[in-house]
Amino acid sequence: MSGLILALVGLLAGVLAGFLGIGGGTVMVPVMVALGMTGVQAVGTSTLAIALIALVGSVQNWRMGFLKLNHVAMLGLPALVTAYLGKELATALPNYALLGIFGLFLLLNIYLIGLKKQVVRQAQRSESAGLPAAESTPLPVSPAIARLGIGGLAGFLAGLFGVGGGVVMVPLQILLLHEPIKVAVQTSLGAIVITGLWACLWHALAGNVLLTTGLILGAAGAIGVQVSTRYLPRLPDQAVTIMFRALLALLAGYFFFKAWAGYTALSA
Repeated sequence: MSGLILALVGLLAGVLAGFLGIGGGTVMVPVMVALGMTGVQAVGTSTLAIALIALVGSVQNWRMGFLKLNHVAMLGLPALVTAYLGKELATALPNYALLGIFGLFLLLNIYLIGLKKQVVRQAQRSESAGLPAAESTPLPVSPAIARLGIGGLAGFLAGLFGVGGGVVMVPLQILLLHEPIKVAVQTSLGAIVITGLWACLWHALAGNVLLTTGLILGAAGAIGVQVSTRYLPRLPDQAVTIMFRALLALLAGYFFFKAWAGYTALSA
């Protein structure tokens, strides 16, 4: 039964990965915790599944000619360092603290996804009026430095929370680099291959990765991301976004409950 649950969750994570340009850890980590894993085990195992899901989706995008490898590299390379720093912090934190911080991160995701939707609507209105997609003040640093900074933040989150970091990379690429939404999603998914692999490596060396669980999640997610990269971008995403934000809110509440229970158990 737990294997079936993991497969279904992996499938959902894969669909969300291709559709929203995220790794899917916000879905996988809570389920693994509910199945009895510690917070750091769930985070470490999630990085393996995320790397597999993002790899399959990015290969599909590359075959369709939608992937800019130089932009992917600039986003992903900082993860060589920052994913390790995130892993170190995740390993050092008490389990209840890691769960509580992850709950806060889920709430932040709700805001970031809403921000992404606002930016997308503004870009679509500008494009329909024949205007540039972004009219904000240019970033005072070069696009290359901006990509390195965005990728570094995503790598840190990958190591700390077991997420790919796409929920941060997509809106920041749109806001700071003026990327069209589809380009931002595709580039983010490609960078998640790098952030996920390096975060997985550091967690595996620390003994935080459960291989069988990660492979089940990743294999099912690979199927889901194939579907979403091909078909879901053509469909209206309003309902999907609302449901995903509601799911994040529920999961955040669950993590706060688990964190409080763990803290009170230690204090007893």
